[in-house]
Parts: sequence; structure tokens; C-alpha cells
Amino acid sequence: MAYALRLLSGRAYSEQELRLRLQRRATDPSEAEAVLESLRQYGYLDDRRFAEAVATSRLENESLGRLRVLAELRRRRVDRSTAEEAVASVYADTDEVNLIERYLERKFRNVDLKQALEDPRQLLSVYRRLRRAGFSSSSAIRVLRRYSTQADELEHLEQPEPEAGPSLDMLEA
Repeated sequence: MAYALRLLSGRAYSEQELRLRLQRRATDPSEAEAVLESLRQYGYLDDRRFAEAVATSRLENESLGRLRVLAELRRRRVDRSTAEEAVASVYADTDEVNLIERYLERKFRNVDLKQALEDPRQLLSVYRRLRRAGFSSSSAIRVLRRYSTQADELEHLEQPEPEAGPSLDMLEA
């Protein structure tokens, strides 16, 4: 229990992340489950609250898109449905186009984007950066059209929206 509390005092963990750490440390796996149950009862361990906190933080502090946040939550071993519900509730009133604008302003605050995005390589680089930040390709292209007439050529790069990240089966394999 002391080890679990020390871990949680450093940063937040999902239940699965903490379970893996405790099982590595414990001599008996049932000890880890007992500690997890105690932490749940005391309110120190709640994946729903954890997922909402991560999503809120990524939205407010980093202006990241919902796909990136979903992928991060999946990497942090949060249940898919819990992660999707948390991200949906946090991003419910968020306009993705405005979020992309905020992201670009923050990342390129000392750059004239109209001039920089005249270069097709720069345009492609910014587009890929927006996709890695978790924004949909249609919204990214819509915003980039404001800065470059060549943004329409990016439509051939559009792919189906990726899953929220690898499944737990893939991570454990």
C-alpha cells in the first residue's frame, strides 16, 4: 500500500498501469488486487475521473485534438469505452476548427503562416503535424485553406480516421 501511495503521489495512474506496477513488485498477485480495491474504496483510483482529467489537461493546456487524447488514454491502458466517454464529454462543446487555430497560433507564434505555407513542403509538414496532434484531416485542410491556396491538394492524402490507438491485445503481445 505504501508503494502504491508513493506512486500516486508522484503522478496519476490508470488502474491498469498501477496494477502492472504493483504485480511486478508484489510477491503474491492477490496482494496487488487487495491494494487496488482499497485505493478504489478511498477514492484514489478512478479511471473515469483519471480519463477526464487527462482529456481536460490536453485540451486546455496543449490544444490537442480528440484523436490524440484517445490514443494517449489507450496507451495509458484506460478501457476504450471509458476513454471515449471522457473525451466525448470534455470535447462536447469544442469547435475543432477553433482548436486548430489556437494550436497553430501557439506553435507558430513567431511565423507568418501565409508566407511559410507557400512552400508545399512546409504546408505538408504542418498538415502532418496537425494530424499527429489528433485533428481530423477535413478540419485541418479547412484551416490550412485560409493560409494557402495549395491546401486543396492535401485532400488526396486524406485517410480514414485512425483508431484511438493500439488495442490492449497488441500492447501485451
